[in-house]
Amino acid sequence: MIKKLIRRILGVGSDASTTTQAKRFGPEAHGINPDDVSPNAVRVTQALQKAGYKAFIVGGAVRDLVLGLKPKDFDVATDATPEEVKRLFRRAFIIGRRFQIVHVMFGQELIEVTTFRGSSTDDAPKDAHGRVLRDNTFGEQHEDAARRDFTINAMYYDPSQQVVLDYHGGMKDIRARMLRIIGTPEARYREDPVRLLRVVRFAAKLEFKIAPATRAPMAVMAPLINNVPAARVFDEMLKLLMSGHAMACLQRLRKEGLHHGLLPLLDVVLEQPLGEKFVTLALANTDERVRQGKPVSPGFLFAALLWHQVLERWEAYRAAGEFPIPSLHLAADDVLDGQTEKLALQRRIATDMRDIWAMQPRFERRIGKSPYKLLEHPRMRAGYDFLLLRCASGEIESEIGQWWTDFIDADGQEREALLQRKPAQETAAAPKKRRRRGGRGRNQTRSESAD
Repeated sequence: MIKKLIRRILGVGSDASTTTQAKRFGPEAHGINPDDVSPNAVRVTQALQKAGYKAFIVGGAVRDLVLGLKPKDFDVATDATPEEVKRLFRRAFIIGRRFQIVHVMFGQELIEVTTFRGSSTDDAPKDAHGRVLRDNTFGEQHEDAARRDFTINAMYYDPSQQVVLDYHGGMKDIRARMLRIIGTPEARYREDPVRLLRVVRFAAKLEFKIAPATRAPMAVMAPLINNVPAARVFDEMLKLLMSGHAMACLQRLRKEGLHHGLLPLLDVVLEQPLGEKFVTLALANTDERVRQGKPVSPGFLFAALLWHQVLERWEAYRAAGEFPIPSLHLAADDVLDGQTEKLALQRRIATDMRDIWAMQPRFERRIGKSPYKLLEHPRMRAGYDFLLLRCASGEIESEIGQWWTDFIDADGQEREALLQRKPAQETAAAPKKRRRRGGRGRNQTRSESAD
């Protein structure tokens, strides 16, 4: 408390800038279109202001509105405590341990409301590396601005007055297309190493340059990510991969030296022609779906990213004499076990990945009742889309994908005709050939499916 009082009196903070006065930008200066603002976010700010509290739309929503982009979600910052916020709204829930926030629900839309955070990080529990473990200290608006990560995310928009408050030159950096961390970069990265990944995501997504001082310590401090709980790393990686600029983000991760330990062996995959083409196609497909507002399956995305690691181990097990299907399951176990520790893949996502991988050899069995049974699989569409990626990358013959496209679209008689087109000995002989021939490499599946 004494340290907090001294900082309040002297107007100083530990590692972040201590600007107490904000620049005000009116509608002509910030250019925000009020029609682009969520009516529910406006409703939350108005309810808080009517109750006598300060309330602003804050963070990424303000940044995107200024850039003329459509915000994915809206956050509100206020001087009301979580309990005071909760009392104002019928469907409001306090969550969080590291820092309490309130989720206010309006149908399917969630408005996240945070109380202005104070600057007393010295008193907050930290780990041996300086990462803040828990900090529920509330404070003034200028302290809250200093606690935010980047200047472009530290602007506050009051929809009732259509005014933007800017404490750290965020508007200037937006115009210069510059990403700059608030305060001392080394200290801010130690507080929360996930900021290292956020730098990459925002720089790639917004096509911003990274300020030299912000970028300088990144490679040296990259190992700090290993101290972050795996679940938080997974959440940030998912945001990165589903940002609509996934390939650009991964390339930037490699450029900044941040990829080690996040997706092990990704470099090896991207250095192989088939692997690079497959991953590029998968991420381009994901980016396009995000831009079109279509849903994206995390299971499909991670199944694609890790497929060539599975494929490599699958071939190794077959070369050692394992049967094809059991060897595929062993390969999947190896890859998932290696990733779970780092990325905390949720069980549901891991199950989806296994299903997609396990279906791939079944697509080669185009005889009898096997294709009909595969059509009934709950993950059939994802497995089929995955098959088409393999065909497009050149991993297997495109004829297999075309056959399944025709089979899915055909009626009963047409399907029987398609089944008659394929020789029955193809799938019966393939497993024996694979076991006898051993490790012939990645083209094994393609050549045998054409026999």
